[in-house]
Amino acid sequence: MQWYQLSIRDIYHKLKTLEKGLSQEEAKRRLTEYGYNRLQEEDKINKLKILIRQLASPLIYILLVAGLIAILFREYVDAGVIFVAVILNTIIGYLQEYKAEQSVKALKKMLVNRAKVIREGIERDIPADELVPGDIVMLYSGIRVPADIRLIHCVEFKTDESLLTGESLPVEKHYHAIKEDNLTYGDQKNIAFMGTIVVSGRAKGIVVATGMNTVLGNISKYIKATETVKAPLQEKIKKFANSLGIIVISASLFLFGIGLIIGESIKDMFMTAVAAAVATIPEGLPVVVTIALAVGVSRMARYNALIRKIHAVETLGSTTVICSDKTGTLTKNEMTVKVIYDGENIYEVEGIGYEPEGKILHEGIQVNPKQHRHLIDVLRIGLLCNESNLYIEDGQFKVEGDPTEGALIVSAMKAGLTPEEEKEKYPQISMVPFESERGYMATLHKHRGKKYLYVKGAPERVLDMCVRDSLGNEIDREKILKIAEEFAKNGLRILAFAYREVEEHVEELTCKEVEKCDHIFGLTFAGLQGMIDPPRQEVLDAIKGCKKAGIRVVMITGDHAFTAKAIGEMLGISDKKSKVLTGKELEKMTDDELFNKVKEVSIYARVSPEHKLRIVQQLKRHGEIVAVTGDGVNDAPALKSAHIGISMGKSGTDVAREASDMVLTDDNFASIFHAVREGRIVFDNIRKVTFFLIPTGVASIISIIFAMIFRVPIPYVPSQILWINLVTNSLKDISLAFEPGEKGILERPPRNPKEGIMSRLLIERTIIVGTLISLGIIFNFMSALQEGYSLEKARTVAVTTMVLFQFFQAWNSRSEYESIFRISLLSNPFLFFSLVASFLAQLAFIYFPPFQWIFRTEPISFSDWINIIAVSMSVVFVVEIDKWIRRRKRNRKN
Repeated sequence: MQWYQLSIRDIYHKLKTLEKGLSQEEAKRRLTEYGYNRLQEEDKINKLKILIRQLASPLIYILLVAGLIAILFREYVDAGVIFVAVILNTIIGYLQEYKAEQSVKALKKMLVNRAKVIREGIERDIPADELVPGDIVMLYSGIRVPADIRLIHCVEFKTDESLLTGESLPVEKHYHAIKEDNLTYGDQKNIAFMGTIVVSGRAKGIVVATGMNTVLGNISKYIKATETVKAPLQEKIKKFANSLGIIVISASLFLFGIGLIIGESIKDMFMTAVAAAVATIPEGLPVVVTIALAVGVSRMARYNALIRKIHAVETLGSTTVICSDKTGTLTKNEMTVKVIYDGENIYEVEGIGYEPEGKILHEGIQVNPKQHRHLIDVLRIGLLCNESNLYIEDGQFKVEGDPTEGALIVSAMKAGLTPEEEKEKYPQISMVPFESERGYMATLHKHRGKKYLYVKGAPERVLDMCVRDSLGNEIDREKILKIAEEFAKNGLRILAFAYREVEEHVEELTCKEVEKCDHIFGLTFAGLQGMIDPPRQEVLDAIKGCKKAGIRVVMITGDHAFTAKAIGEMLGISDKKSKVLTGKELEKMTDDELFNKVKEVSIYARVSPEHKLRIVQQLKRHGEIVAVTGDGVNDAPALKSAHIGISMGKSGTDVAREASDMVLTDDNFASIFHAVREGRIVFDNIRKVTFFLIPTGVASIISIIFAMIFRVPIPYVPSQILWINLVTNSLKDISLAFEPGEKGILERPPRNPKEGIMSRLLIERTIIVGTLISLGIIFNFMSALQEGYSLEKARTVAVTTMVLFQFFQAWNSRSEYESIFRISLLSNPFLFFSLVASFLAQLAFIYFPPFQWIFRTEPISFSDWINIIAVSMSVVFVVEIDKWIRRRKRNRKN
């Protein structure tokens, strides 16, 4: 028989499990027997593909052709240098890309799905891959089902099985045995399948299959693996490199033609043109982009921000608006009840956090709660209409579940109610779990032969179902809502509580039963509890930083408007004059009306996930770059619609995480702020690498053209150009990807996302630097020839001048505006060691006999070094003057 055909009793018997679940020892034994609950491991990093990618470049093709032609011309030394350059370029590119992929893959492994299981009668939160057949699992709205689970209890439980069946409509589930044979997956209504998504409701079930034994495991080979997202930045750089390549190859052809006209040999000019082209095109740039993004991913992980899609790293740097949830993200998520209204009196509650210590006061005087029956009723409903638990860990009280519900448990305990005793006196029979669309939660309890319905939820929603108050009077809705508003003005979150006795035959609670609202069946209003979730101190600082960085923070919450406004003022998002838009107001607005409002409104209250999506869309219409936080199933559309979707690692659902680009492991807004900083650093570093590579590369061709104009020999042979390219590109450009970030990077306005890699400033500076380097090389080369140096020694001077220009240009590239004399060289140790390595390599190039033979170099004197350093340092002073002029202009503009 199939699992769906067995009764619940037979399932327990067959899997040798109990209602209280497996023991920890038995779970470990079964884990050894059945293995981890995983599908086949994702493909390992394909080393061969990475290697092929290094060779799949037009530039490599050009080099290989040039090497073969050099062999035909019997220029074996040049051919050897070319092939060594290809091999070294390939090795370096391979190692860097492999390390980058390993880094990103390792970080992705930190995102482990969790599952709630019952073991030894205790509900535990464990990694989903440790589930074993026989485990009792709790399922709730928003999670991805972690294994194939035979349901044994469910309440309004629906799953999205489109992954398996292609059917987009949710499937309503039940827990009764089905006797029919050969049912398809879609008809097995009492099983929740691995990989499907819980759309609504709650359920409990027994794991019947894990890993590759699940339905998903059996068909997993047919499921297309998720494709890696390609960064828009990488596409932009490819286009940039391709455009530059066309220009450089055209210039190389021009160079080749000019050389032939003035009498140079075809062989020499072909090799020179090819080498110049290779030296000029920044073929290492795509690799450096990958490294810079991977470095950004690693740095963000240190700030509890895990990147799921690597393009998010760079996009974060241009974020202009952050739309954030309030609870847990901007605040501590440690709710504390501060006031209670029992339908007659208002009470104040002392104490902060989850420690159940604190007095209950009325008009400043301590009261004995047990002498106030209506007060106890409110607290008892809050304690029992509740899915959370309070426990002690490392001497501290913590809440397993929702912080709001935790606060209700704590307030009841402060009044002397004990959770264990109350649950024994009022055992729960059934439950309607909280859903944002409903706005309430309800539970059914037995007590002394009677049955009671307890309800808690948003005041407006609960009052809609109430017909009387606890004193037996007709409900005064306006009075109660006015009290709730007064509480909310002080930043309190308000929950309303109600109850009624139900007929004895009621065993299963449904929404229809709860929402009966005539004089006989309507609810009795019990009271209100108002609680506050204090703002995080680090968030206050982060929001100040966002304002300095030109980033606007928008708070979007389901809380009451007064609560939202009060918290917004505490955090500095808004002031007392600021307007708050509510969900009801949004419902009446057209998209165009909302478009006109979103630029000025920073607080949205009582909104649904659909409203959040509309807000995001209208901000995007204004050209804003929007980052959005979310944790629920219904937040997924807004997360996908935003430029950067940010889900919560602690409180977030699996669906929200999968729709997001970034996951906050600590659910803290301050982590977003740190991530924005890293995003800006990544783009800055890519620009720095570009500014370093392009001017020095362009100088290779320009200096050869100048030599032809001045009717002197070409200042380098092809192998020397390849040496320059190797020493430069393989060391310093990669090290610039590790720059730590400039001072004041968060005080700049956000970057325009349409802006290219090379800004106008960098293009102008590239022309200046490229021309200066070319003139400096030709000046030293011609001076050496005039001194009577041999052609080989003069070329050694020219190559060394170029390498030293590269050396100082690497310094220049560390900031667009800041003087290099204000930046510590040791702040980027990678750059420091790359400069040392380049210098030592150049010494070997000049003085090591085998290198002298390969590269046709001769030793140069101390005075030559002085001249070379003096000329090459000119690039520092010219760029420093340019920076000074531009700083003055920028300061005047500001």
